[in-house]
Amino acid sequence: MTWEIAFIFFLLIAALVSFALEKIPPDVTALTLFAVLLLSGLLPVEKALSVFSNPAPITIGAMFILSAGLGKCGLIDKMALAMGKLAGLGHLRLLFFMMVAVAVMSAFINNTPVVVVFMPIVLSLAKKLDIAASKLLIPLSYASIFGGMCTLIGTSTNILVSGIAQNAGQEPLRMFEFAKVGFPILVVGILYILLFGRKLLPVRETLTAILSEEERREYITEAFVEKDSSIAGKTLAGANILKKKGIRVIEIIRFGVVLQNDLNSIVLKEGDRLIMACRPSGIAHAQTLEGVDFVSETGLGLGQIASHEGMLVEGVIGPNSSVTGSTITEINFRQRFRMIVLAVHRRGVNLREKLGTLRLEFGDTLLMLGTDGAINQLRANEDILLIDRPPVPVQSNQRKIPIVLATVAAVVGSASLGFVRIEFAAIVGAIFLFLTGCVRPKDGYASIQWNILFLICAMLGMGIAMQDTGASTYLSSGIVGLVDSFVPPEYKALAMLAAVYIITNILTEILSNNAAAVIMATLVVGIATSLNVDARPFFIAVAIAASASFATPIGYQTNTYVYGVGGYRFSDFIRVGIPLNILCFIVAMITIPYFWSL
Repeated sequence: MTWEIAFIFFLLIAALVSFALEKIPPDVTALTLFAVLLLSGLLPVEKALSVFSNPAPITIGAMFILSAGLGKCGLIDKMALAMGKLAGLGHLRLLFFMMVAVAVMSAFINNTPVVVVFMPIVLSLAKKLDIAASKLLIPLSYASIFGGMCTLIGTSTNILVSGIAQNAGQEPLRMFEFAKVGFPILVVGILYILLFGRKLLPVRETLTAILSEEERREYITEAFVEKDSSIAGKTLAGANILKKKGIRVIEIIRFGVVLQNDLNSIVLKEGDRLIMACRPSGIAHAQTLEGVDFVSETGLGLGQIASHEGMLVEGVIGPNSSVTGSTITEINFRQRFRMIVLAVHRRGVNLREKLGTLRLEFGDTLLMLGTDGAINQLRANEDILLIDRPPVPVQSNQRKIPIVLATVAAVVGSASLGFVRIEFAAIVGAIFLFLTGCVRPKDGYASIQWNILFLICAMLGMGIAMQDTGASTYLSSGIVGLVDSFVPPEYKALAMLAAVYIITNILTEILSNNAAAVIMATLVVGIATSLNVDARPFFIAVAIAASASFATPIGYQTNTYVYGVGGYRFSDFIRVGIPLNILCFIVAMITIPYFWSL
């Protein structure tokens, strides 16, 4: 082992640990790795720039724009609303039709927006059927994963593996080549959920579901500390404000500026505005507070104090949200959205303390308080998806549906029939949507999940460094040698295929699925060479295993999205997902050797 190989392994292990711990975003970890490789000279600049010649990133970016076109024209919304009329079918049949519909759509567009749009519909259906939303949300996410496995464009992982295979001298993976494995997994997966998985699904409550009717209605009230008030110079506790039942002070404003200190430590002054949330039963208590006034005071130069009925609503941080990575204080949440964050649900935990310094992440569920007007304004904002009711498609955009559908059909058809390569078809399709006004360039660029593209480019650089330094050959030879020691020669290729699948699947459950795909797709070239077999079935195994993330909520983006909304615990995914992972492995080990010779 050379020092270069040892250093590559050190960097790889460090990156895997960082991915798993999630202390910093995965894309930042990958970019840091890329920078270290450049600085160390293990990745020459010329080779580093070659990652941009890989067709995968540009294809994935174009597919994000095509998916945005389907979302902007309201087609996904219309299909989701049509699904909302099926509540009369009952739980089992509804579950079947929902999973089939979501899988079909996810086979041709990015599955994250499909789950985003369907989520409020599913929550509404759960209420109508009087069942917990947690009985439907995991199947919703799983169905989108099943569909993505069936086509080249169904998931970024498939496109990425195809690009790596192409660079390794393979023919690009065809549009429906994945369906030989993906469709059987789709059938088996749906049957598993209908017959067994739904019984394993937990009954969990969402943030607002556990609140009483009175707790869901609060009044947002502004009061101010009077001149010569008896509470001036005291803290909230000292003024006995915190002892009043049904009243919560949520902000203190001084000279027009929201004070960022701990509310309990702030010493009140004359003219301070107190923003309070009062339950209906607490309004009378609020009026009895000494030293504060709920009417205007011309002597202090303050405007009329207003009191509005507030409603609690839940929202989820979206994948392209501009607030991701920022704290509630940094983005001035209350002034920006006219909403007050009361709690954050993240990875099965409800957070209520130090919300102002909590950095928001993709998939966080926010419990917010606001007026009807503020809630309706937030409903049109793409940073936070409100899940209290289904979206209403914009009528003016629906006339674009035929154009968008024809464009997507042309991209799929031309690539499937071999007229053009998928990257060419996707780029032309995205540009056509721009020219026809179906998607504004600004909206198209905003729809691209740039963090995924940067992660992919950086990990492709890691793959090049592993090949150039001999690290991939060293590691693949070690894996092959390990299999050689206990597997008969006639079963060596099949055992190696199983090992590749299992390792990829384990990595994707704890890392980014794209990062796992790049690492393993780089290794299979050396593995296939050592075994003197075709590498294509191994690439297929990597792509399927990298998508088959069912046992954790962090391995796949759609799992992360339903995690907080459904009120799930980490163990819920393990209980439902591990049997499904095993079934997918069995199906893959039967179908891959059948369709591709080892």
